[in-house]
Amino acid sequence: MTYEAFGTARRRRADGWAVRMLRALSGLATGGVLVLTVVVAVVGYLASSRDFPGPGGESIAAHVAASIIVTGLQVVADRRRGAGAALAALAVFVVSGALLWTQWWN
Repeated sequence: MTYEAFGTARRRRADGWAVRMLRALSGLATGGVLVLTVVVAVVGYLASSRDFPGPGGESIAAHVAASIIVTGLQVVADRRRGAGAALAALAVFVVSGALLWTQWWN
């Protein structure tokens, strides 16, 4: 295996600092949604097993759905460059905000 053409291949341009920062913050938001999902699921399980009121199935389903959506959007944001990455990262914030608004601040 030779490396004659190693230096001639065009490299993709790195994203600017704003897109990288947006991607990092959306990754933190994704992690937060995943942690909230685990917490809500565990509390729902413990509440049902101890005859104590806890989050209902609708709340658990909303958290699971939001977790799946934001994880997919974060994967897209991490694999794309430029405007595609920024839009996917912003969509993570929209879905996370909708989850917080409807399930926690309502």
